[in-house]
Amino acid sequence: MLPDAEAVCARLVAELKPLIKPTTAMIGLYTGGAWLAEKLHPQLGLSTPLGLMDIAFYRDDYHKQGLHHDPKRTRIGFEVEGRDLLLVDDILYTGRTVRAAMNELFDYGRPASISLVVLADRGGRQLPIFAQHCGTRVEVPAGKRLSMKRDDHGRLSLELEGG
Repeated sequence: MLPDAEAVCARLVAELKPLIKPTTAMIGLYTGGAWLAEKLHPQLGLSTPLGLMDIAFYRDDYHKQGLHHDPKRTRIGFEVEGRDLLLVDDILYTGRTVRAAMNELFDYGRPASISLVVLADRGGRQLPIFAQHCGTRVEVPAGKRLSMKRDDHGRLSLELEGG
């Protein structure tokens, strides 16, 4: 049985709240990380607007995947330079998405720090990347994929898909 994503979010808020500083800002990665960030941002009381990032052009497999049918725009409405950033993604797997996000972030400036926040870590890393703030760890059976879903009311859930 998979953990309750809403309860995991509440734990992440409790973990992150004491760490928030005036220089803290949050950026969510499309799509699942953006959904999670949209939920966490107001609960953490961050003064900077929420940033949203599409890392499609920065992925090392872009030449294989090409442009998705619905590319999003990166929107960062604050100065990245000198900020303590919370980079938010839904599921941490290989680490390649996070690597691409960091590459794009440095095009906007040099943050003071970047902390990765994820709802779930499913293991299987291909790069030496880890989440400083991880809601839960999930063992994923071979041939399955862990994904986060959002319903019409904004409630998040974790699901196993495939084989």
